[in-house]
Amino acid sequence: MISFKLMRIISYLRDVFFVAAGICSATIGLKGFLLPNGFLDGGITGVSLLANFMTGGHIATFIIVFNMPFIWLGARQISTEFAVKTLFAILALSAMLVVVDMPSITNDKLLTAVFGGIFLGAGIGLCVRGGAVIDGTEALALYCSRRFGIAVGDVIIILNVTIFSAAALLVNIETAMYSMLTYAAASKAVDFLISGIEEYIGLTIISERSGEIHDALMHKLGKAVTVYKGGAGYMSDAERQILFCIITRLEVSKIESEITQLDPSAFITQQTINHVRGGMVKKRPLHD
Repeated sequence: MISFKLMRIISYLRDVFFVAAGICSATIGLKGFLLPNGFLDGGITGVSLLANFMTGGHIATFIIVFNMPFIWLGARQISTEFAVKTLFAILALSAMLVVVDMPSITNDKLLTAVFGGIFLGAGIGLCVRGGAVIDGTEALALYCSRRFGIAVGDVIIILNVTIFSAAALLVNIETAMYSMLTYAAASKAVDFLISGIEEYIGLTIISERSGEIHDALMHKLGKAVTVYKGGAGYMSDAERQILFCIITRLEVSKIESEITQLDPSAFITQQTINHVRGGMVKKRPLHD
């Protein structure tokens, strides 16, 4: 049996790997695509890029300076461990931006917007999986949500609308529009790496053979199942056991196949689960 200490070491090494990979990916996105072509992104990184474009100062300096208040917010709103990891991640990214000498990968505006966003978003997503962030937007959004009752998503939207409006006024509209495309690509990459691979799915199963399905899910597939008592509403008022099970997206096909083998006529619905805490499910890295 693996000891608790060994599990902590493995978890720590996994986090280091994710953060290191995220920093490398973000460095490629910034130095290989966005910086040489004067493109922006959303969030605190976008503010840093805009400051770099307007003043000519080094991007590494702006990333450190602009993220410092949000590291403090992260320590207050999330945890000290999160703030320490984030501090080291931001310092490491800034060091990479100073040390690494990388030529522009492409001068094509569309390719720059899309692939620059993908690499930067992948970097942010990988760092989140390692328990850190390299952009303080989430910490700011969480603080505003708890302090003023504004939804996290609304805070991020307001911040990014402000950044892109400033880009349109201070640079030009074309750059602002391409920067929106960069942000869209980065957001998709972040979403996929944080939740897309192991996105939680809730399965609701109604079947006349619910007992057999329940046993198969519990004992054969090792899944926790919640059982509701309900009644059929179509051509019958017979009582039914309604099963509910939370799984990852990659397990859907296997579990549906198992259910279909037991009852080809079983009624199955799926819904996306945004957040799970507790219970017997495979956990994601905590970042909210």
